[in-house]
Amino acid sequence: MGFTSLAYLMDIDWLCAAFHRTRKDGAPGVDGQTWAEYAKNLEVNLQSLLDRAKSGAYRAPPVRRVYIPKAGSTTETRPIGIPTLEDKVLQRAVVMLLEPIYEQDFAIGSYGFRPGRSAHQALEDLWQQTMSRGGGWILEVDIRKFFDTLDHVHLRTFLQLRVRDGVLQRLVGKWLKAGVLEEGSISYPDAGSPQGGVISPLLANVFLHYVLDEWFAQEVKPRLHGVAHLLRYADDFVILFDREDDARRVMEVLPKRFGKYGLTLHPDKTRLVPFRRPPRKASGSKGDSNPPGTFDLLGFTHYWGRTRRGGWAVMRQTAAKRVSRAVRSIAQWCREHRHRPLGEQHAKLSQKVRGHYAYYGITGNVRALTGFLYAVHRVWRMWLTRRNNRREMTWDRFNRLLERYPLPPPRIVHSYVS
Repeated sequence: MGFTSLAYLMDIDWLCAAFHRTRKDGAPGVDGQTWAEYAKNLEVNLQSLLDRAKSGAYRAPPVRRVYIPKAGSTTETRPIGIPTLEDKVLQRAVVMLLEPIYEQDFAIGSYGFRPGRSAHQALEDLWQQTMSRGGGWILEVDIRKFFDTLDHVHLRTFLQLRVRDGVLQRLVGKWLKAGVLEEGSISYPDAGSPQGGVISPLLANVFLHYVLDEWFAQEVKPRLHGVAHLLRYADDFVILFDREDDARRVMEVLPKRFGKYGLTLHPDKTRLVPFRRPPRKASGSKGDSNPPGTFDLLGFTHYWGRTRRGGWAVMRQTAAKRVSRAVRSIAQWCREHRHRPLGEQHAKLSQKVRGHYAYYGITGNVRALTGFLYAVHRVWRMWLTRRNNRREMTWDRFNRLLERYPLPPPRIVHSYVS
């Protein structure tokens, strides 16, 4: 069923709620306007925004493009589009309208950027599936530059299936066509949705719901000989198969399916991984000559390992690329702030370390957390040495310093194993 009238729900109170859900410390867009400045005359500003949005007079300003390091790479960067504050507020208001509609449609295996769902719930789902079925074949898929190549024509077609309100369609169209400001010049891409926009994650989920989730459930699974489970977090997804022949058939057809909608799969990062539980070996056995492989998802490397009781279980450890990225980020901070007082450095580093544990502190990952903490100690010591060339910060001196300024020890925050 398509909704033909939704915009009438957006009133001044609706926009006010959207404004207060917008981050106060968010980076400003091309107009430089901040949350605090806009709030000084909030009711007048929101009324003007509402009138322009509903009359069609609203013009989506260009997004300001910046680049951040890409996960696991020292050279590659990822473009982020920063909308203006008014764009953020209006996009949030539209997301508040559309979320309840699409939450009725989205698949149970879709976890990214949805209310009440998280990456750790996706990890737990995957763990439960692999453990209950003894593993299988993992199809690890990488969509090449998804947010940059998202096809506007197909996206608008998908949206129209459920949202036929002219005001909302017009607003989404303006955001898709909004220019990108980079190094003083504006370009107008004919594809893509800028990462960083409030509405981009929802649009991505809508697109992949029809291209992947619904197609897999309605057309692929009925044709399989065994059981399969699709788990997706935004544009990252894996499919677990019971049978190798099913996995290879789907792997062959996936590029054609995505190509039909203007997307391509990375040929080197899309692969089929044998992930069957290893057989229980008798005492003294040299082990399996064909051990199961490993795969990465949501920042963790997944592999089969021995439990304390000698059985096999799916283990997760922080992916090596994520550890390297985190340590590089902390090393850069230590370099830039090495002359700050020790107490100030300790407080900030403790905050960063606790933040790392908050995501990567899962059952079975203590060794990786311990390695990360040691790496942080090492870079902190190095930059403390460089701030005072007269006296080297030996490990003995540094260990005494840690007695006064200890960094938080590894901590398990998320426990998945009962």
